[in-house]
Amino acid sequence: MVSRAYTVAFEGVSARPVEVQCAVTPGMPAFSIVGLPDKAVSEARDRVRTALAALAIALPSKRITINLSPADLPKEGSHFDLPIAIALLAALDIIPNDAAEGTTALGELSLDGSLVPVIGALPAAMSAAEDERQLLCPKGSGAEAAWVGACQVIAAPGLADVVRHYTGQSPLPPAQPGEIFEDPQGRCLRDVKGQERAKRALEIAAAGRHHLMMIGTPGSGKSMLAARLPSIMPPLTAGEALETSMIHSLAGLLDEGGISRTRPFREPHHTASMAAIVGGGRGAKPGEVSLAHNGVLFMDEFPEFPRAVLETLRQPIETGQIMVSRANAHVKYPCKFMLVAAANPCKCGFLSDPARACSRAPICGEDYLSRISGPLMDRFDLRVDVPPVSFADLDLPPSGDSSATIAARVQEARARQAERYENKGSTQLNSDIEGETLEHVATPDAAGKELLNKAAQHFGLSARGYHRILRVARTIADLDGADCVQRDHVAEAVSYRLSAPRGG
Repeated sequence: MVSRAYTVAFEGVSARPVEVQCAVTPGMPAFSIVGLPDKAVSEARDRVRTALAALAIALPSKRITINLSPADLPKEGSHFDLPIAIALLAALDIIPNDAAEGTTALGELSLDGSLVPVIGALPAAMSAAEDERQLLCPKGSGAEAAWVGACQVIAAPGLADVVRHYTGQSPLPPAQPGEIFEDPQGRCLRDVKGQERAKRALEIAAAGRHHLMMIGTPGSGKSMLAARLPSIMPPLTAGEALETSMIHSLAGLLDEGGISRTRPFREPHHTASMAAIVGGGRGAKPGEVSLAHNGVLFMDEFPEFPRAVLETLRQPIETGQIMVSRANAHVKYPCKFMLVAAANPCKCGFLSDPARACSRAPICGEDYLSRISGPLMDRFDLRVDVPPVSFADLDLPPSGDSSATIAARVQEARARQAERYENKGSTQLNSDIEGETLEHVATPDAAGKELLNKAAQHFGLSARGYHRILRVARTIADLDGADCVQRDHVAEAVSYRLSAPRGG
């Protein structure tokens, strides 16, 4: 007789069902696991055997075979311990077979039989709900998995509790979702003295999810501005929070099963590798571009990143997804992020500062910024110079609107976009619009059209640059509450496109 339990194998944010088959047959005593297991899965037999021994359950002197089906799907991770133990307990008639077959399980076993939390409980619960099964997981993963709501989640402290639950001795209550974390307001844009144009660019970028490049001398406030960007971003919607949390679940970043409604803000160091940025490594894990999904990816000292790393950003910026292809894995992750880059104008940083003349100007700046290719620079919707702030300005009182005021305007602009693109599929914000939709919602009035055509001819804009100006102009119009894109909106959008080094 073959007993069955179920678990999942992860492919990106997807959890593919895996059937765990257990057969106890006459023959030389052995415990084997087949079905393309990795080292961690193969070692499960020792953890399972010892955990059962801790419960005073002795394995019979027979041949025990565990098959992980489908056999051609790679199985990785220690979360296979618990489903293997469940299938084996069912084969030994310790727990009912129908209970084992109606459960998707994942969890790592300690040698004393306790269950250790594992990554991926949230996507595993999604898979269990699709297959109409309940999810069994360690207690530390229950609050995370319970967010799905479409399936019952049983969170057990140890294997002994699992046995008592399935035999009816001491049923475990369903797990409850973790808390929703709301970050405090924190840093405010009014802390930044001056830089009103850069603050305006941040507001436009946040309203339409436009990519932003800031170029300025060291100490001019580029990093300070970027750090305050989360304070003007609207909170994640329920769907976005769940989607983002699934990626963070695979990366082990969810704190005590709680889900945050604050948009991700990732800021990798310029020494980060390509695998760290776009994903990869063992198991093709998500990289920074995916961890920033529905949020912000801030890359300070942008030209200092390796050229190959920068060029890998071009495709995910356009498509909103990244395919991580490795010899043993081909995994697709979503990555709709807002790229905010900061750079000095040259290697020494003082090319544009008249008080500190650069001895190699203008070659110094050309050589330094040429590390950013034209096609990549062309993908920045907004480019803004961040000039140095004088000492006299530092003593002035705070100026401009607070983050809360700006956040309210951003929220209103996004609400207009949500209503406009309600039935447009993947189009959610102005940065997504293209084709006929772009022509329908972003075509400016006659004066605005004339201005845009003149700018395109004079500065030799690429087709991509032309369309990105239209998208930015549409966002500016949304911030103004205007139904039609007007000349003033186009003029401001053009000014941001041409106020820093151009790529087209």
